[in-house]
Amino acid sequence: MDSAPLNQPDYAPQSDIALWSALQAGHTDALGQLYDRHASLVYGMSLKVLGNTQEAEDLTQDIFVKLAKQATYDPRRGSLRTFLMILTRSRAIDRVRSRQSAHRSKQRWKADYSPPNPSLLVDDVVEGEQSQKVKAALAQLSAQQQQILHLAYYEGFTQSAIAERLDAPLGTVKARARRGLLKLRKILQETGEQANG
Repeated sequence: MDSAPLNQPDYAPQSDIALWSALQAGHTDALGQLYDRHASLVYGMSLKVLGNTQEAEDLTQDIFVKLAKQATYDPRRGSLRTFLMILTRSRAIDRVRSRQSAHRSKQRWKADYSPPNPSLLVDDVVEGEQSQKVKAALAQLSAQQQQILHLAYYEGFTQSAIAERLDAPLGTVKARARRGLLKLRKILQETGEQANG
């Protein structure tokens, strides 16, 4: 058996089957020749299905790695070109489906997930915002707590915006808002118990 490299200039262009056979026999330089011959076909098919150049490049590389590692091609069943087209299309569609499945899962997760909302605590307590009980309870909070809660719930500022507006650390604003809400709830509960008692 001749052990000369397949890419020697005195070699005539070899058929895909000859290169495939050489690759299976351990001549790794045959993969380079197959890649040079068919990479544009695999890349074009990948790009058409995936619509993303980076993904198409990745899939092209994966197809040729698979070709080198696994002897799934059978020359009796058709040309290597046809095999690569079918394999590429199949793998590209798998990736699209996987991407769509991941996107649907992410959308479901987003729909099911509702981030903790500090206003929920106040929503129960401050149902009738204009009631005298709420106004009286708010008056019992510190001036800083009143200011933060007013900005958050009456003017719609986020805690980050409040921190910026008051030139205060965000952690301080969050702590004051939380303490204010807890105190407000306690005052309203006590007021409710007194009214019922």
